[in-house]
Amino acid sequence: MPKTLSELRTSIDAVDRDLLALLNRRAALANEVGDIKRAEGSPVFRPEREAQVINGLQEANPGPLKGDSLAHIWREIMSACRALEAPQRVAYLGPAGTFSEQAALQFFGSSIEHVPCVSIDEVFRATAAGTAQFGVVPVENSTEGVVARSLDLFLNSPLHIVGETSLMVRHNLLRKLNSLDAIEVVLAHPQALAQCQGWLNNHLPKVERRAVSSNAEGARLAAGNPAWAGIASDRAATEFGLHIAAHAIQDDAFNRTRFAVVCLPQTLQVPEASGKDCVSLIVSVPNKPGAVHDILVPLKQHGVSMTRFESRPARSGQWEYYFYIDLQGHPTQAPMAAALADLQSLCAFYKVLGTYPLGE
Repeated sequence: MPKTLSELRTSIDAVDRDLLALLNRRAALANEVGDIKRAEGSPVFRPEREAQVINGLQEANPGPLKGDSLAHIWREIMSACRALEAPQRVAYLGPAGTFSEQAALQFFGSSIEHVPCVSIDEVFRATAAGTAQFGVVPVENSTEGVVARSLDLFLNSPLHIVGETSLMVRHNLLRKLNSLDAIEVVLAHPQALAQCQGWLNNHLPKVERRAVSSNAEGARLAAGNPAWAGIASDRAATEFGLHIAAHAIQDDAFNRTRFAVVCLPQTLQVPEASGKDCVSLIVSVPNKPGAVHDILVPLKQHGVSMTRFESRPARSGQWEYYFYIDLQGHPTQAPMAAALADLQSLCAFYKVLGTYPLGE
């Protein structure tokens, strides 16, 4: 005989109490781990360990919970346990309500100390200066390509990449009035304006488009003027008390942005191999015929897969370029170590940006 609603709720309440006891037991064990880490002087946050935990649970999951849901649940559990040792200070492009903040929460969980910054440059500066232990910066968008400012800042920064996360980006038109009428200005980050230009051309072709430092800043400004609208997340709408006048106005329905998690090497050394890792590099080659081809040969010889190859001007006035490369694997693996050694010998400039577990 099927259980009644009341009986099912009683059973759920009992399971919740069991879960609460288990979560507190886990937190107590995490505290013991923290004591050992403090005695050893080892870091609180280990991205490769957290990636292994989540991957292992997803592989063992019998259902009906979905793998993505499982990852979000355990990220929050680990974040809360980490905060018992020491909350992580995380810098990102602010103010509250940006996609960068959302990416930080997705990667670290919500138990962090927020360090919102006015620009990507400031995220790098705050993290390098120790104001924040970690920074989260956008590096690539599936519609508009690389975030050039982030790549340029990596060139001379002491920070290295220790993690990544990918965020589905849904842009909404936000304003004080729940209407598209009488809009004079649309404010957003330049990347968001570019990602929504088709919709804007069709629906608001004569409206001024004004670039600002972040989408959340555009939403904040729109909250002060009924003739203005911002392009931002639904989180920003809640944060600034705005209506969503139009949902999901990005031109690409599957628009995603990839974010890098950065820190100083003394904050966290190179993460150990997780089984699904990436090495990011910046290189330049001598100005001679076939030089670019030559740097690809070691990858083929040692069976290392390249997942990204981007070029940026060196700004030397000599038509020289830096190449940003992502490789699958970890330097502790023999094929990767051999490929990196051969590659470095061919480069005029060579810098490892980071080794880190592949993002969700």
